[in-house]
Amino acid sequence: MKSQASHSPLDLSKYRKVPAILMAVGGILAGLGFLVNPQQFAFSWLLAFMFFLSLGLGALFLVMVHHLFDAAWSVPIRRISEQLSTILFPTMALLFIPIALLAPTVYPWMREVHPELDHALHAKHPLFTMQGFYIASAACFLIWWWLSSNLRGWSLKQDTTGGALPTYKLRFYSCVGIVLFAVSLSLGAVMWMKALMHEWFSTMYGVYYFAGSVWMTLATVYVITMILDRQKVLSAVIHANQYYYIGSLLFAFTVFYSYITFSQYFIIWNANLPEETFWYLAREKGTWFYVGLVIIFGHFFIPFLGLLRIDLKSVFPYMLGVCIWAWLMHFVDMSFNIMPILHPDGFVLHWMDLGCWAFMAGVVATVFIRKFAAHPPYPLKDPRLSEAMGLYHDMPDSLAGEHVSHEAGRQGGKS
Repeated sequence: MKSQASHSPLDLSKYRKVPAILMAVGGILAGLGFLVNPQQFAFSWLLAFMFFLSLGLGALFLVMVHHLFDAAWSVPIRRISEQLSTILFPTMALLFIPIALLAPTVYPWMREVHPELDHALHAKHPLFTMQGFYIASAACFLIWWWLSSNLRGWSLKQDTTGGALPTYKLRFYSCVGIVLFAVSLSLGAVMWMKALMHEWFSTMYGVYYFAGSVWMTLATVYVITMILDRQKVLSAVIHANQYYYIGSLLFAFTVFYSYITFSQYFIIWNANLPEETFWYLAREKGTWFYVGLVIIFGHFFIPFLGLLRIDLKSVFPYMLGVCIWAWLMHFVDMSFNIMPILHPDGFVLHWMDLGCWAFMAGVVATVFIRKFAAHPPYPLKDPRLSEAMGLYHDMPDSLAGEHVSHEAGRQGGKS
């Protein structure tokens, strides 16, 4: 496995205007959609929002896991995840405003005249109230802002001081944050996506959304890492191991997502309770049944088989195709969760879906590029950077002698 730096650099100058074009075209389509069909616009906007929210949440998880496990191999690529996680606030918070304004249009339970007569809604009181919806939403964004800003801030401070305090602080925020992350991600997935069918019960839904989010984020980080390596931005610190480990994690989350998805379905099928099975029955009507088959084969079997070989994890054209496929399958997965409410008879790829997605893609890409370019591309003074690069310093002779004497003493004590 060779580093991508050995290849010729990519010419990205002709793609610099792509984010701006996506924002302009997508913004026009989304604006027209809002005027023509506000309900379709609301669902299309929610679809794109949940898709790109996955990217920010997956990146935040990768940053915290890096510090929790005291990983060394991920040091050179940590800054990518740190900058991606900052799209959660204020970018995604601002993009949530149309959802907040059009919530009564999207969520039927908000329009009920007598919610106390709805047993499922009453059982989830006070969370499933209009006040609960907005309070929970605000709490999620505040948690994500607190975590992403502190993890990124202390990482940048480590670049200047090189002291031990930033390392300890990063571990502290990751330790506390992983619990807050699990609660807030589950709350966001339930309130913004599962609440489309509020009668449905599933204790695994948050983990289901989490697995798909990290899966797509790993694919994104892989592509960005390869591009930056070929552009000589990370070539001084990147090693072949980085591609192997990211690819292995991508493979692992392919299996993990499939396990969670199947477990959720199997438990509901085995219990056979009407308040649970109706969610899947609605997704077996019309062409939604075939979309489910696409997810089974496209979200699991194809990437599972495609990532089995180790040597292919360093082939840029091949992995680029795998990562684009991951984005496509995640979009299909989000559509499978959201769109059957609006289109119960089958899958419809509406032009508003593409418009809203393109607009958010342009916004997210612009924000990430600006933030990434404003700071060093990798942690400059992380104590584990040399280990990540595969550099190991020889032990001085004096210390080596002490080490040998100490080991000999230990062996003598044991005997």
